Amino acid sequence: MTRRLLLSYVGLATIVLLCLEIPLGIVNSRTERARIVEAAAAEAEAVAAYTELALASGRPGALAERVAHCARRIGGRVVVVGTDGDVLAAAPGAPPTGPPGRAGHPDLTAALRGRPATDVRASWLGGVGHLSVARPVGARAALGAVRITLPTEAVNARIMRVWLLLALAGPVALAGAVAAAFSFARWAGRPIRLLEEAAHRLAEGGPVSGVPVKSGPPEVRSLAAAFNTTAARLEHILASQRAFAGEASHQLRTPLAALRLRLENLEPAVARRARPSLAAAVTETDRLARMVEDLLAMARLEEDETVPGPVDVGAVCAERHRTWQPLFAREGVSLVLFAGSVGPVLALTGAVEQILDNLLSNALRASPAGSTVTVELRLHTPARRPLRDSRPCWADLHVTDEGPGMTAEQRARAFDRFWRAPQAPKGGAGLGLTLVRRLARASGGEVTLREAATGGVDAVVRLPSARPAGQEPSAGRADQPGRRVPALPA
Repeated sequence: MTRRLLLSYVGLATIVLLCLEIPLGIVNSRTERARIVEAAAAEAEAVAAYTELALASGRPGALAERVAHCARRIGGRVVVVGTDGDVLAAAPGAPPTGPPGRAGHPDLTAALRGRPATDVRASWLGGVGHLSVARPVGARAALGAVRITLPTEAVNARIMRVWLLLALAGPVALAGAVAAAFSFARWAGRPIRLLEEAAHRLAEGGPVSGVPVKSGPPEVRSLAAAFNTTAARLEHILASQRAFAGEASHQLRTPLAALRLRLENLEPAVARRARPSLAAAVTETDRLARMVEDLLAMARLEEDETVPGPVDVGAVCAERHRTWQPLFAREGVSLVLFAGSVGPVLALTGAVEQILDNLLSNALRASPAGSTVTVELRLHTPARRPLRDSRPCWADLHVTDEGPGMTAEQRARAFDRFWRAPQAPKGGAGLGLTLVRRLARASGGEVTLREAATGGVDAVVRLPSARPAGQEPSAGRADQPGRRVPALPA
């Protein structure tokens, strides 16, 4: 912002200086030109009056002395001609003979016809390239005409001197304007820069200290004060929410464990016909315990949000496959892993493990006996990537089951908190997919539910690749499946 303000002020100051100096230089040039023309006209009229007196008194010698004195005084050339164009007096030196019209002096020709004439030719920067003034002698030029040619070096030097002064004064004034503009821009931009830094820290979940509100324009100080109040309230609300979720989850775990233990201890004393109700109560207790665990996990995610780092997703999938394989085998469901060389991905620490655990738990509950749940890694490289996207590809983690599946409307609502499909088996808390989506987004990715070719649900978690641009794996063509890992024996 400081640079933009400085450029705008400097640009405005430059325009103002140009609008002031150029007209001032032009006015000065016109003034100097008018001044020398008036001086030359006055000198020509004085010589014409003296010539009239000298010719009337019959003293041509005095006329020659007067013309020579005038030429020396003005440093120019003075010519006096008669009515027929003959030169009566000239200084310095004699002019070419012949009629004035043929000599190339239209101003002298006009003066012999009784009309005062001035010949001014401008040079560059408004200077004077040539100046001559002709005046008739006597009434209606009955006695002749006078022509004075003045040198223009002096007036051009004065005009050039003013232009040079303006050219030197412009940068000095511009430098002062730049210094003043820079000070003002820093004064006005510093609190806004501090506000920007505080807003970025707040967006990243970091601590927000108060933004100084003692400097800057009044509007910026008011904005900083409002931001400080808003940030403090937001931080208090978030802290209260995290504390409530964490404390509630921790406080509920112990009584839930005690409740389940008491229900299990009641089984020998419960009649046979009431045991289904007791089993349902234990199941609901387990579901409530899992709900509490999910709430605690989400509270921890809010508290411990960090920057995603590289994770070996293939190794994580293989480890979770080994862990879940016995549970799937006990339910009569096959768990197959297709692991390929997709390289590391960017994810939060422990996020891929939690995502896989939740997706595999949902798939196991939805899969009938004798079906297969597939975990597959695919390397997805977009055909046309945006220029600003420096990631070479994405890694897609598919968890596909052969269960009853879900409709499009149900897949759209599956990520809502505490929402469960009507045909979903008992035991779910409705928070697993919500936690999966939050973990995926916190890692810079996304999760979607698709209809599987086998009729079930294909949960796809897309995570950004951690490989630098231009270092794609050799097997990195778009949507490339991995190799199949045989199922471990139960």
